Amino acid sequence: METGRRMNDVYLLLVVFGGFFIFGLSENIRGPAILPIQGEFGLGESQIGFLLAINSLGYLIACSFTAFLARKIGIRPTVVAAFLAMVLSGWLIGLSANFAFLATSFFLLYIGNGMLEIGLGIVAARIFTKNTGTMMNMTHFFYGFGSMVAPVSAAYAMTLEIGSAGELGWRGMFPLLLSLSLLPIVPALLGRAPGDRSDKGKRVSLRAMASDPSAWLIVGMLTFGVVSEMSVGSWLVYYLENVYRWDTERASGMLSLFFLIFMLARLVLGPVTDRIGYTRSVMLFSAFAGLCGLAAVFLGEPAAFLFALAGLGMAPIYPTVMAILAKRYARGLDTAITFTVTLLGIGNVAGNMIIGYIIEWHSLQTGYTTIALLALVCSALSFALLLRLKRRREEV
Repeated sequence: METGRRMNDVYLLLVVFGGFFIFGLSENIRGPAILPIQGEFGLGESQIGFLLAINSLGYLIACSFTAFLARKIGIRPTVVAAFLAMVLSGWLIGLSANFAFLATSFFLLYIGNGMLEIGLGIVAARIFTKNTGTMMNMTHFFYGFGSMVAPVSAAYAMTLEIGSAGELGWRGMFPLLLSLSLLPIVPALLGRAPGDRSDKGKRVSLRAMASDPSAWLIVGMLTFGVVSEMSVGSWLVYYLENVYRWDTERASGMLSLFFLIFMLARLVLGPVTDRIGYTRSVMLFSAFAGLCGLAAVFLGEPAAFLFALAGLGMAPIYPTVMAILAKRYARGLDTAITFTVTLLGIGNVAGNMIIGYIIEWHSLQTGYTTIALLALVCSALSFALLLRLKRRREEV
């Protein structure tokens, strides 16, 4: 009995770690393919923007129904369906004959991605009942690893030659790499679906979440922290090129250093979050990230390394907030994750648009100052949550 339980835990770990690796890979292989897709279909920038926007829409739609689907058919079939949707989308992208077909195929990919994030989040929170912060950060390390290797893998796959057919190109790259989504299906089918392993926590409905001030503070923490994190990936290279006149290679190297620090921080800081508390960890790490960003802007080029060092503080935010949800809403986890991640998606779209307008209407320095301030807002909301939970003797 004990051996069987251990093997089941191994299968579930393979699903979660492998699934998050595939998730990171699938979200970031499109970069090298955008230019050849644009050239083949004769797309303008507005059409590329529409393609990216419909991805976000598919992701948000998936986040809204995945928890309901998991309750109806089970978490394991839901995760398997997500992987299959990603595999199918890869082949459909490769077969796209026009822009409408291509956009629909990408929409399906991000439906799969949204289902996968919610599904894997539920599985992870159910099996990581001990050292939750450590294990959540480890899980998201695999997402970061998949994200890091994705552009290189995509660019390499596009140059592979298959007999007399020539290079795979983007049409061959998507089905090839997204077919890797089949691999985690094997342990998913071998393992047993995890149930709630705790009788503690609150079994909640969406209405209860919406009326809980703590839930809104958690949404705010996650949204401001993630918008700040993702804005670095969007704007750091552009900032260094235009403000410091760095060449693209040097500026890209600084962004790579940011992601390296970010990825390693998720690997090593998890135990710290377990030791000092999850809410306090988010407060301290997001404050560190925000102060690094502000210092980098105001001290100028000699302090540019602080842009990369900010990744140390940004990395634990998302997985540690997931640990907060897992502990606080142990018996209403699917609802809690759906509520939080769906609102995060809406806030992420709005936040990135606002930062873009600030940069356009004011300056890059003002925009990047805003990015750093968002991390400080995350810290302030974490402090507010910490005080509220202490008063109610519910600290996590």
